[in-house]
Amino acid sequence: MPEPQPPVRTSTPELEIKDAQLIFRTAWESLVRDFGINNLRFPKELILLGGAPGSGKGTQTRFISNLRGLTCDPIVVSSLLNSPQAQKIKDSGGMVGDKEVVDILLRELLKPEYRDGAILDGFPRTTVQVECLKLLTHQMNELWRTHHNTPLATQFRKPIIHVVILFVEESVSIKRQIQRGKDILRHNEEVRETGVGTIQEVRATDLEEETARRRYKVFKEQTWSALTSLKERFFYHFINAQGGIKEVERNIERELQYQSSLELDPITFDLMRDIPLAQEIVIHARQELVHRLDAYAMDNQAMFKEVLAFAEQKLMPVVQRHAITGLAIINTENALLDSPEAMAMLLDVFSERGYRAVVDLHRIEIPERFDPQTGEITCRTKKVYRIQVRFAGSEIRRG
Repeated sequence: MPEPQPPVRTSTPELEIKDAQLIFRTAWESLVRDFGINNLRFPKELILLGGAPGSGKGTQTRFISNLRGLTCDPIVVSSLLNSPQAQKIKDSGGMVGDKEVVDILLRELLKPEYRDGAILDGFPRTTVQVECLKLLTHQMNELWRTHHNTPLATQFRKPIIHVVILFVEESVSIKRQIQRGKDILRHNEEVRETGVGTIQEVRATDLEEETARRRYKVFKEQTWSALTSLKERFFYHFINAQGGIKEVERNIERELQYQSSLELDPITFDLMRDIPLAQEIVIHARQELVHRLDAYAMDNQAMFKEVLAFAEQKLMPVVQRHAITGLAIINTENALLDSPEAMAMLLDVFSERGYRAVVDLHRIEIPERFDPQTGEITCRTKKVYRIQVRFAGSEIRRG
């Protein structure tokens, strides 16, 4: 009679969540014990970069770093699993599972070079890792709230989590994987022949179409659901990565445009909110300019005509002489500009005609009288208006 077999544990979402809570709590308590709670300073911004094989994660990482102003190298989770800490686990016969990945990653994130932000390539990949990420975000927010009104406030900032998914269809993924394999083989052959360069590692999945297809299938079955579940909690950016490099870069830039309401500390944003955004003030700028010019002509026509005559007779001859450079600088002492309304009229006229005009007032003290008995010098103030008029200059073509 065969011996009874132990029951096989069936993985369920409930069990996975409990595992995640246990895994994260163990890792967090280890961090507190080793570093101290006031030294758990995580990146302000985390960009979780995911995507199918051949979607261009490696190609676009540097572009995303430059776009977000990050100077540190990305954290590639697969590389962390080759770290001395992970190797020690493997050498002892252990497996690098979710528990080890979370523990190694949390310690990596505490390094000073990631303080302003970091790109995470390859995390999370499982439901347990997704839950651990949520728990980490909760703890980071708690650290921010705890230290908000303390001298350490600038060291514990409100975290921002972006999920950037580069998506390509199966056919595109397979084609790119195979092409990548061919390119690496060609490169390695040149290195062997010339002795110049470094041999690159080629993935086995990049050599055969069937293995490339299997790798894409594994991504869709095991990683895709974990990544898409993040949209319920974090800023989620689904990027069409099937086009050329420049097209994908434009898609990424459009998705990751700076938004002060998301990235500034709430107190900072509230203090600044009364200053309008540039895009807000330009929306109706043209209509408002037209309205002002019509009002000048109807409500104060005499001054408006005087301003137009001044611009036409005194300023435009100088501007026309600078048609090549596109910049004219004119000094004038005309008292007409002492009137703020006349100044506004002049600037609006130039704007309507397609010029960019700026007027600066310079006050110069001119000696008029000298008292030889007291040595006192009496001066008068001369007001000089310096008008800068910019426009698109002429292009001189030389054959």
